[in-house]
Amino acid sequence: MTRIMIHGCNGRMGQAVSRMAQTDPEVETVAGIDISDSIENPYPVFDGIEKCGIEADVVIDFASAKAVDRLLEYCVEKRLPCVLCTTGLSDAQLAKVKEASEKTAILKSANMSLGINLLMKLLREAAGILADAGFDMEIVEKHHNQKLDAPSGTALALADSLNEGLSEKYEYVYDRSGRRIRRPQKEIGISAVRGGTIVGDHDVIFAGSDEVVTFSHRAYSREVFAKGALQAAKFLSGKPAGYYDMSHVIEGK
Repeated sequence: MTRIMIHGCNGRMGQAVSRMAQTDPEVETVAGIDISDSIENPYPVFDGIEKCGIEADVVIDFASAKAVDRLLEYCVEKRLPCVLCTTGLSDAQLAKVKEASEKTAILKSANMSLGINLLMKLLREAAGILADAGFDMEIVEKHHNQKLDAPSGTALALADSLNEGLSEKYEYVYDRSGRRIRRPQKEIGISAVRGGTIVGDHDVIFAGSDEVVTFSHRAYSREVFAKGALQAAKFLSGKPAGYYDMSHVIEGK
């Protein structure tokens, strides 16, 4: 039995994890952390992680970027493994994540979906073949109108997967409105759409001469991310200090 703590338990994703955990016989939610107390949960909720004295095997984080620094300090102090799902982290925070992983197990992923993580693997191979054949690469991501960061962490992770297949030779372009030049070959365009209640849509477009190849992923509910987060938590529990991602979960090592 893996004892989990949910950091950001009263947010949309926190509640999705909470619901799914109740149906998983291999996990037990022992505590939640959230500044909001508007939701009744079947476990104790604290408005600050430093106020939680309940022991857990792993914490699942779906809170906000501004809460990550204190979370990392707590996890290092308690040697508590952390599944870090919050996106929009600054470069300084990303450096703190790497530093924390030297003291405790940290699994960071921009997207917890099994499908997205398989797509990343496929894109590395596709980029090496299609970019060399003259195909341009563009990413279009769509999310609900409440999402704060743009582009999404997943879109950036997909771009990184493309670039990894190309020896990091391509630059990312987020806005072309301020320039009037032909599209350079060695760039990856990333566009963000915000509207309605879109859970998460990502299209990776390879546009060549007279043909287009598109890799697409659609998330129809937050449960796909909650399921992945729980899988990651069960994997990470008991692991030694280190920096992990969803590829370790998929491969089981």
